[in-house]
Amino acid sequence: MAIVIIRQDGKIDLWKNALLEADPLLEVYSYLEEHPKEAITLALIWKHPKGSLTPYKNLKCIASAGAGVDYIFEDETAPEDIPITRIVDPYLAGDMSEHVLATILAYIKNLNAYKLNQFKNIWKPMDYKRIKDTTVGIMGLGELGALTATDLSKAGFPVQGWSRSHKEINGVSVFSGKDSLDAFLTTTGVLVCLLPLTPETTGILNKELFKKLPNRAFVINVARGGHLVDEDLLEALDNGHLSGACLDVYHQEPLPKAHPFWNNEKIHMTPHYASVSDTSSVIPQIIENYKRLRKGEPLLNEVDRNKGY
Repeated sequence: MAIVIIRQDGKIDLWKNALLEADPLLEVYSYLEEHPKEAITLALIWKHPKGSLTPYKNLKCIASAGAGVDYIFEDETAPEDIPITRIVDPYLAGDMSEHVLATILAYIKNLNAYKLNQFKNIWKPMDYKRIKDTTVGIMGLGELGALTATDLSKAGFPVQGWSRSHKEINGVSVFSGKDSLDAFLTTTGVLVCLLPLTPETTGILNKELFKKLPNRAFVINVARGGHLVDEDLLEALDNGHLSGACLDVYHQEPLPKAHPFWNNEKIHMTPHYASVSDTSSVIPQIIENYKRLRKGEPLLNEVDRNKGY
């Protein structure tokens, strides 16, 4: 039994070394080097090339190296009859919460607008908003969304959340199910998308949804690029219904240089780095699941294929 690491971001050696440092007896390979494909039983992957899983006929588990797994379901060549696991990392959730808090504070205190004016030599004081008067709505109340909602509430924001099924979160008003989505949207001043990407949520950030938000609402997407209809966001910004947006994720990454987001002053961008898995905190989960796989025991953080997360 052995592990293969498949990813395209130049971090294979980082993850391989971290695994071997934690357990020198592991048999770990990069998919780019010569290795015994028949020995591979666990594939540790992140946004792998489509088709790269097919050589492993004895594969027994696909382990995502992050919290998201949508990219696995997008690969029609990936095995459909073996377990998929994902990372549940407290640092991942904490980092996301901090990023969202920083983004909202920059918005309500006009820091992004002042930075743009600095480069134009414009001195223009602007009215700012207060935390207590800014209702934040979180779409998606999984590990990341629940902690983000809790932390924003502790910071003094009125916070509400929306999810597929009902959740109880202290200090947060929770809406659940499709029937409650409109009520959630009409009272949300800052909308944060932290939904999993599934067939049901693909394109959910569209013109119809934006119209239901209050005038001059602000949108933050830190989930997946597939949630957003780019053209609809640009239209809502151009007609003034939305005051701005902050995006960390995109349909294509890196974002093509010709994309209109680059030159839109109402859109503030970060390069899909709001929250990144830390090898030191997640390697133990991977090794534990590898041991469980060898023993035929239930795996940690297994994905529900029917739900897609």
